Amino acid sequence: MHKNPGLAAVLSFLVCGLGQIYNGQVGKGIALFVAAGITGLLCAVVIGFILLPVVWIYGIYDAYRTAEIINKGAGENVGG
Repeated sequence: MHKNPGLAAVLSFLVCGLGQIYNGQVGKGIALFVAAGITGLLCAVVIGFILLPVVWIYGIYDAYRTAEIINKGAGENVGG
């Protein structure tokens, strides 16, 4: 099934982990959502200001990369 990498990245931008769920990686998406929530709470002790952007950017990058990998795999199966 074809996945749009841009849409996956935008979904993860809006809600951390949503792009992974769109790509079919529900467990990873929920884990990123929980991690973003925990790091958001850690902003009260300053470390969250460092960790939250890291988790958020990783979620966007991973959603985009995974959608591209899914598309490459789907493209190989179409010809054969």
